[in-house]
Amino acid sequence: MLHARMDFAKPTLAAMAFALLPLIAQADDQTQPGAGNAAAVQLAKASPLVQSAYALLVRNARKIRSPALRTETLDILTNEKTCLKHRANLTEAAKDAIVGQLKSAGLVDIADDATFPGGLKTGVFPAVLHDGSACPSPPQPFYAAPGSSFGSHHSQPGGLAVHEIMNDMDDLALAANYARVYGSTNRDGLPVVRMTQTGHRSDLGIDNEILLAAPIWHDFAKTMVFQWNADGSEFKELNFGGNGKTDACGPAGTAGDSRTGGHHIIGLAEAMARGLAPDFVITQASAHAPPTLGNEYKVVNWLRAAAIIAQIDPVAKGFLTQDAAGCFRLPPVRRVGEFDLLGQHQTNLLVEYVLHNLSDADFNFTVPAAGDVDLLLKKLAPEYGYDATQPNYNLKFRNPVLSYLSAERLYILYSNRGLDAVRGEIKKLKTLKLL
Repeated sequence: MLHARMDFAKPTLAAMAFALLPLIAQADDQTQPGAGNAAAVQLAKASPLVQSAYALLVRNARKIRSPALRTETLDILTNEKTCLKHRANLTEAAKDAIVGQLKSAGLVDIADDATFPGGLKTGVFPAVLHDGSACPSPPQPFYAAPGSSFGSHHSQPGGLAVHEIMNDMDDLALAANYARVYGSTNRDGLPVVRMTQTGHRSDLGIDNEILLAAPIWHDFAKTMVFQWNADGSEFKELNFGGNGKTDACGPAGTAGDSRTGGHHIIGLAEAMARGLAPDFVITQASAHAPPTLGNEYKVVNWLRAAAIIAQIDPVAKGFLTQDAAGCFRLPPVRRVGEFDLLGQHQTNLLVEYVLHNLSDADFNFTVPAAGDVDLLLKKLAPEYGYDATQPNYNLKFRNPVLSYLSAERLYILYSNRGLDAVRGEIKKLKTLKLL
């Protein structure tokens, strides 16, 4: 996504409206698993929208031919007790040391230590089950997590699965279109544009398996970061991966802000800890910004931060290299290193990096749609016996409506047919006794 700098740090209209309501519940202690996680699981299990999205994600993952990538992807998707390898046997002292390394490297904003719930350590190491053991595991299954912060896109139980299947489809569609336009040839071997790939195989070599798995891995850590409070709202997320001021590489630090949602970096740390290949992990890292047009330093810093958390050397493992000036850069993978692009002030680039970034751009619609629909639901709630200022609003009305119907569907219907269309959708839930 191009929202790399703070991953939805600007509040939506709905989030601002919600903040003006009377304080109806205290947020959970973020050093402990969310008290509302079990309720989110129950709702997500009951939603046909969520379960169909999740089933398709699993089916796509099973198509991956690479044994390592397929096994690891299915594990984080389907194994509710999957072992978080970047957290295995991690003591509190070790966490403190890692946070200290992030501070020293300028990859966190030190001021956040005093303002984020639980401090920087809690933001970098969200509460998990069996913390400190050989097999810590996520506090909620993949299918129950939201897709973003409360009030933003897909911020309902199961929103993550819906968000990821959309991104998976977009990734594959983008790759197919590149193949149609740039990867088709006539009988003479010269390029032509084809509307269909039926009976013809592209000669480009775009890796669809990477594009299938990258969206799943990119947001996997939302199962840890966006846990559920008892009132049906969510944990806060720490933005890091830079200090927000001098993040671009330069003699004394160059102006730049590479902070982004912590889920992005934590997911990279897990992929690194599981030994996934550099071309895949860098593709995953490009979700929040493409490493082009001046943004390479952002992707580099996210990889650096993830490597510190995973306790690996990113250069030795092939995730980064250094140029003549000593700046960390993306490495030459596949055949890219046959010519020294870095020496010519260019970037070592794969098309998969950019395609994955483009596939994650649905936020341009889904963020404002979520904000507007939150306002519509607050307006309509009294018609169904709910009040947005009351403690049961999120658990009994907002979250079920969004989990079963989605803000995206409701907003598109509203934009074309008005409030009656939204009422009609909610009436379906009432008739089915789902509200």
